[in-house]
Amino acid sequence: MLRLLPIVLEAGQLAHRYFQAWHEPQTAGAASSLSVEWKDAEEPVTEADRAVSELCIARLAAAFPAEVVLSEERPDDGARLSAPHFWLVDPIDGTKDFIAGRAGYSVMIGQVTAGEPSLGVVYQPAAERLWLAERGRGAFEIVEDRPLARITVSAIQQIADARMVSSASTREELVEKVRTSAGIRDELQVGSVGVKLCLIASAARDIYMNPAGRCKLWDTAAPEVILQEAGGKLTDLRGSKLRYTDLDLGHHRGLVASNGLLHRDALRVLEPFLVGR
Repeated sequence: MLRLLPIVLEAGQLAHRYFQAWHEPQTAGAASSLSVEWKDAEEPVTEADRAVSELCIARLAAAFPAEVVLSEERPDDGARLSAPHFWLVDPIDGTKDFIAGRAGYSVMIGQVTAGEPSLGVVYQPAAERLWLAERGRGAFEIVEDRPLARITVSAIQQIADARMVSSASTREELVEKVRTSAGIRDELQVGSVGVKLCLIASAARDIYMNPAGRCKLWDTAAPEVILQEAGGKLTDLRGSKLRYTDLDLGHHRGLVASNGLLHRDALRVLEPFLVGR
C-alpha cells in the first residue's frame, strides 16, 4: 500500500496541472487547452488521460516489475487472465468533469487478486482528497492536510432518507424514476464513479445507481475494495457480484452501490423498472 501512494499522488498532481493549465490559467501561469477525442459517443479522451496513464504504467512497472498492469488507455493483451493478481489503472476517472472544468474527477489504481479487488487508492486532486483500502485492513481517507482517518459507511436504513449520488454529465431516466419511486429527495451529482463510491464509503452519501452498463473493470476495482472495507456493498442491478476475470472488460449489467443497509431495498425498488432489460 505505501509503495502505491507516491504513484497515485504523482499521477494526480500531473492530472491537476493539466486541469489548471486548461481551466485556471491565472493559477497555472499560462493559458492552454487540450484537444478532445472520442472513443465512442460517450467516452472522451484527452492528452492528459494518456499522459497520466503512461506515468502510472511506468511507475507501477518500476515498483512491481513482475506484475501485470492494465490501463484504460492501453489495449488489453489478456495477460491479466492468467495472472494471480493484476493492477487496473483509470488515469482520469470522470473525464467529462475534467473537460468541463469541474472538480469531480479522480485518479484510480486498484489491484485484483484471485478475482477480487484487494487493494485500491482513489485520489481526487482538485479536492485534495484521497481514499485507500486493502482487503481485511479497513478503509481510510486523507482530506487536505488532515491526518489519515478510518472511514465507515452511514447508518441510514430507510431508503427515503438516503442521500443519492449520481452522474454530473449524464442524466439517466431510470435513475430519475427510481429516485422518485423511492421518495429520495437528496441528490448530489459527481463525475467520477470512484469518487461516488468513496463518498458512500465515507458516509457523505448513501446510495448510487448506474443502469447504463458502460462502466469497465478499472472504474470499480479501486473504489469497490474501499467501499467494502468501509462496510458498504457494490453489485450489478440484479444484486450479483461484479466479475473481474472475464475476457470482457465491461460491467454490462449496471451498478448499484450502497451503505449495505439500503442495498436490499434499492434492488427491490429497481426491480420493476428492469423488466425487459
